[in-house]
Amino acid sequence: MERGRELSRRERQIMDVLYARRRATVGEVMGDLPDPPSYSAVRATLRILEAKGHVRHEQDGPRYVYTPSVEPERARKAALSHLVATFFDGSAEEAVVTLLRMSDAALTDGEVERLRGRIREARTRGR
Repeated sequence: MERGRELSRRERQIMDVLYARRRATVGEVMGDLPDPPSYSAVRATLRILEAKGHVRHEQDGPRYVYTPSVEPERARKAALSHLVATFFDGSAEEAVVTLLRMSDAALTDGEVERLRGRIREARTRGR
């Protein structure tokens, strides 16, 4: 996330649920969590995430419905930037090479061509 505050494992799990669902109640979040904590613990964690600026809520009758406050594309970019900085010493090339070496990342000819096009596009934008 871009908010400058690291998330705990449980906070990341809850954010994963919210990004997958786009919006969820505490009960729905609990239903998607591995080994979920109590209802009140999930609710408290959602309040913490809201205070950190990662989540917002709206009232739907007697319950709150939570949504991520950061758009998925921005969240993906921030998470990937953190991953590349942390595990690949800031090298996008090393990150891409690692992805390509993964056994389940066999690319079709069409995918390779699309990647070439995106690399050309990134170069023209000065990246």
